Order: sequence, then structure tokens, then C-alpha cells
Amino acid sequence: MALTSAEANRIVQATIAKAEEINIKISVAVVDAGGRLQAFSRMDGAIWASALGSQGKAVASAAFGRPSGDISPDAATPRGIAAAAGGHMIPGGQGAVPIVRNGVVEGACGVGGGTSQQDEDCARAGADAL
Repeated sequence: MALTSAEANRIVQATIAKAEEINIKISVAVVDAGGRLQAFSRMDGAIWASALGSQGKAVASAAFGRPSGDISPDAATPRGIAAAAGGHMIPGGQGAVPIVRNGVVEGACGVGGGTSQQDEDCARAGADAL
């Protein structure tokens, strides 16, 4: 089953709720299994670069099926895939987690704007809402 628009938006809302709980301003991106943007939000006051970071980390997490921080940006495979993807992927940047249902990667939730750990905590809260 593919991630639906309603589910992607529910993930975004849960991610923002976690950011509000810990008092940070973020951007959150939810991508499908192919790394294509499905839902996005940038909180008022979030830095502009967080929009790019959230999406790039989410693409990497969906592509490799694991948290973006667990992907070595120095390894040849992630570097090559990132280059082939036109630079839209940020491997190695902590802050995105895959969305897995019934053992299948259906997408990923990526966050930018807080510390690396805060971003990942928010992304995990979002993914857990599914």
C-alpha cells in the first residue's frame, strides 16, 4: 500500500507538534518511496535552508531505507547516487527516518531547522504517527 496524501499530511502535523513541544522552528518534508515530495510545511520563523535540508535528508532516507544519519556520505555508492539524483539527496545528515509499513519502505520523513538530534526526534515522532 502506498503512502496516501492524508497519511503524509498526518505525518507532517505530528512532526510539527513535536517541534512545538520542544520549542524549535522546522521544515518537514514527507516523500514517497521514490523520493518525490508528497507533503511539506515550513513553520513560521524556520530558516529558509531548512526547507532544502528536510527534503534532501528525506530523499536519502527513502532511497536507502534507513535513517539519513546512518548513511555515510563518504561511501562511493551514496555519493554516486546523490550525484545521479542531481544533488537532491543529502546522505549522512541526521534528521530523516524511513516510513516502513509491513516491512516495505513507503517513503520518509525529513526535518531541518533544529539540531541534528532534534530533527531526527521530530521526524521519528512524525513517522510514528502512521
